[in-house]
Amino acid sequence: MLHFEQLPKELEEEILYNQQKGWCSPYACQNTDVIRRYQRESDQPKIFRQPFSKDADKILNSAFFNRYADKTQVFSFYRNDDLSRRALHVQLVSRIARSIGAVLGLNADLIESIAIGHDMGHTPFGHAGEHALHALYHARTGRCFRHNLHSVRVLDTIIPYNISLQTLDGIVCHNGEFPRAQYYPKPLRDFAAFDERMEQCIHDPQGDAVLIPSTLEGCLVRICDILAYLGKDRQDAVRANLIPDESVFAETPVGKTNAEMLNNFQVNLITHSYGKDYLMLDDTHFQAMMSLKEENYQRIYMQKRIQKQIQEQIVPMMQKMYEQIYQDAASRNEHSCLYRHHIEVVKEKQKWYTGNPPYEESSPDDLTMDFIAAMTDDYFVDYYNYLFPKSNCHISYIGYFDHNHNS
Repeated sequence: MLHFEQLPKELEEEILYNQQKGWCSPYACQNTDVIRRYQRESDQPKIFRQPFSKDADKILNSAFFNRYADKTQVFSFYRNDDLSRRALHVQLVSRIARSIGAVLGLNADLIESIAIGHDMGHTPFGHAGEHALHALYHARTGRCFRHNLHSVRVLDTIIPYNISLQTLDGIVCHNGEFPRAQYYPKPLRDFAAFDERMEQCIHDPQGDAVLIPSTLEGCLVRICDILAYLGKDRQDAVRANLIPDESVFAETPVGKTNAEMLNNFQVNLITHSYGKDYLMLDDTHFQAMMSLKEENYQRIYMQKRIQKQIQEQIVPMMQKMYEQIYQDAASRNEHSCLYRHHIEVVKEKQKWYTGNPPYEESSPDDLTMDFIAAMTDDYFVDYYNYLFPKSNCHISYIGYFDHNHNS
């Protein structure tokens, strides 16, 4: 029996009354609060284009936004358009967060800009690719690669778009691997404090475990990042024939279908957060979230077949590719794909912005990291085959008409 919770009657009436009056939360981030690294005339707000809306426009038009469409969300090695890619995930996060944010009276434009930019730094092949790239980069530099940190590097360093402090803070603090039942925003005064915190995280493998967004909007996106994938990953696992159907999952107080989870978490979050200077799930719902995440790990993410493909294919392929790209970067090989497909793209965008040294003068390891992280799944595979046509490593995709994926 499906179970969908509802808002308390009194709270629903209060929300409707306040909405009719045009109420906004006194704890929402105001457009006038925006902080930017550079004072550029082109970034001055217009009546039809407010500051955080401009952030969202910059992210949508980034050279790297299109690549969401061919980056793994969870399931690599499939040719199946019904499985979620990262492009859909960021849209789901934005949609869920904006729906809740509208009720809570928060800044919708800031929510959108954080949500659509939060995974900009993700590698091909999802978290498997992220972990592989981190191991290589960290071994050579002592610095950490994590997709949330790299999302900021893409939007603030590789191409200095002059994205607001509030948006960048929400992006770097979105890591859903460290969920909390209650979020009080942690104020951030300026870019000097932000840069100091970023540098600490880049040198500390556990550095982002303590990060808390500085705005309620950032806190909301962080929660909704989790809500967007908990049930959706289960639906995708069924479509990928990794599990027979959603009935194999344990029953929880919030249900076990995606529709139940989304409704019940949203209702509980609104009930306990409306009009407050924090966001909160009650203990029952928070423990259900933790239980759902744990079961997803056991039944989906850590399946032996998936882990075997990662260790036997992705890891050695990325290692060989890293070494080749590093050589091209160190020797300044302008005929390489590093230059033609990556550095030239960045330089073309950079000419519209100022504030950083020439990108090609970055360290060879940073150029290598940036190039690999920017790749889509298909580009990674094609480029590897181009570099190493006789390699024993080979990605075998499960296609629409393959039936052996049930074995």
